[in-house]
Amino acid sequence: MRKLILLILVLGVFEVSAQILPNYGGQRAGLSTLSFLKNDVSPRSMAMSGASVALNFDGYNLFSNPAAITGADALAVSASNFVVGAGVQQSFLSGVLPIQKSHFGLSINSLNSGAMEVRTEFQPNGTGELFYVSNLATGLTYSKKLSDMFSMGLTIKYIYEQIAQYTNHTATADLGFLYKTDFKDLRFAVLVQNFGGNSSLSGDFLAVDFNRDSSSLDLNSYTVPTVFKMGFSMVPYKTKTQSLLISAELNHPNDNAENFRVGAEYNYRDLLYGRMGYKFSVEGQSFPSFGIGLRSQIGAHPLRIDYAINPTDFFGMQHCFGLYFQFNKMER
Repeated sequence: MRKLILLILVLGVFEVSAQILPNYGGQRAGLSTLSFLKNDVSPRSMAMSGASVALNFDGYNLFSNPAAITGADALAVSASNFVVGAGVQQSFLSGVLPIQKSHFGLSINSLNSGAMEVRTEFQPNGTGELFYVSNLATGLTYSKKLSDMFSMGLTIKYIYEQIAQYTNHTATADLGFLYKTDFKDLRFAVLVQNFGGNSSLSGDFLAVDFNRDSSSLDLNSYTVPTVFKMGFSMVPYKTKTQSLLISAELNHPNDNAENFRVGAEYNYRDLLYGRMGYKFSVEGQSFPSFGIGLRSQIGAHPLRIDYAINPTDFFGMQHCFGLYFQFNKMER
């Protein structure tokens, strides 16, 4: 009887994990636009599979959680390039400046498709004309420590989208909170990312009137990809020369299934970093992600070089390369 009860409990757990977590919200896939806002442009975060909402300051927090930029004690600049696939490139540039007890940030997130051929029903191999797809998000961030352990951050973003002759203008906001403790650098964080309303493209319609009434064509309005994130990070192992950081994050997007991410970062003498992570319940992500980081300096100013690789089922290997530079204010 005990073995039968144990077997029923085990099967029940597997059934719940197989039916609820992987599929919950999956029917919402594809309901939002401006999906470039969800692409992870932080090489440190990508290497840890996106489990970055509760990480300490690293220069890319304007993307992962604006509340964490309160960890900056001097002007810091970061830049990264994300190879999405199929010739699509996405770049990220940010700067953080502490002023008295507040921190301010400016970020630019840009995606470009490169040249693509215009195709019609009668010219499926191309008309000889080219068109481009470009997306741009410019953000202004304000962050402040509300106490020694609790901080908040707010980012307001202006977003521009262009697809051939169609354009779109909209705005979103990121609101994040971070709480850190004295126990093994344990941190808890909550973030609402890309909160905003609906928007639609506007512009002249393509002049292809074969077997259709072009006057009846219309452009629909879609919401932005809002994501609610919550997670934690901690350093369970630390010595004078090395340490291990672990992190976990739960994502609840408005246009896809809930998913869970875990990551780890090994630090050797604050010079070399090895990172790894895995995504649960994310379509097309069957393999873990990896990355490395190398700390150097330019004069007295610290410089960190980061690289991440994300193997996917459909897009192949995605790469992200980044540089983080901070001006040293220490007196010598």
